Amino acid sequence: MDTHKNAPLTPKGREAMVRIVIESGMTKAAAARQFNTTAKTVAKWVERFRAEGVDGLRDRSSKPHSLPSQTPPATCAEVEALRRQRHTGKHIAAQVGVSAATVSRILRRLGLNKLSALEPAEPIRRYQREKADELIHIDIKKLGKFNRIGHRITGDRTGQSNLRSRGKGPGWEYVHVCIDDASRIAFSQVMRNEKRGCAIAFLKAAVAYYASLGVTVERVMTDNGSCYKSFAFQKACKRLGLKQIRTKPYTPKTNGKAERFIQTSLREWAYAQAYNTSKERAAELPRWLHRYNWHRPHGSLDSKPPISRLGLAGNNLLRLHI
Repeated sequence: MDTHKNAPLTPKGREAMVRIVIESGMTKAAAARQFNTTAKTVAKWVERFRAEGVDGLRDRSSKPHSLPSQTPPATCAEVEALRRQRHTGKHIAAQVGVSAATVSRILRRLGLNKLSALEPAEPIRRYQREKADELIHIDIKKLGKFNRIGHRITGDRTGQSNLRSRGKGPGWEYVHVCIDDASRIAFSQVMRNEKRGCAIAFLKAAVAYYASLGVTVERVMTDNGSCYKSFAFQKACKRLGLKQIRTKPYTPKTNGKAERFIQTSLREWAYAQAYNTSKERAAELPRWLHRYNWHRPHGSLDSKPPISRLGLAGNNLLRLHI
């Protein structure tokens, strides 16, 4: 029971009540009136106290001592065996001779109420390209614009969501992100929308950024967003000499490196500090990207920054590290 320790008729209150009856000689009816309960309840606690002492005044489990109507273990075992043979609930009920509801309860208790529970867990598949120029991952994250410190900092949502839903708020902006599969070197820009025009412009900017680091991109992986499925984006990939790879529908883990980078950027850049406006947040993005690529230890790279995977010579490091 979720009650405080000094509440009436908790173990402490019960002890005071039974001691008044036993030690002071108060009648059960008088004690019942004083503690706002019934004489029958007083008699119950007095009897328990005399039999077990203070321990008898504690709450007991409401679980029944026996369940005569409970399904026999042999029947439960038969239901489980049939389920592991991929039989449906109604088929099991007809074969075992119990109701479908009983079968459902047994399967739920066993954790077999869904057939998918019988399938072996799919192994985690991790892959990583050997060279930094083989594959880049691209994705988009939608963020709300704001002209004052947002609710994530202040905790005050008053008016923000309502204005945006009515089309009167600051609107939205779209963070296009790109990350190299082998080195984890990332590139990102805040664009005005997630349509094909901005997607193509970002792709060109990303390819140019990696080229400035001496990396010639060969492939690009995207999800199945409309901008990436457009003919214009496909033509842009061909003009840039890129092979486009699209993920399996509804399988974001295929593009997991981009998804993980989005989480990191939200935590360490977008929501890391109190920005006065979304423009101020966007201005901080290039500085954060520099720290991410050149200085931030990466967990999957032996705690080294992504730029270390390029093996740049000292002169190139000085030239590129602005």
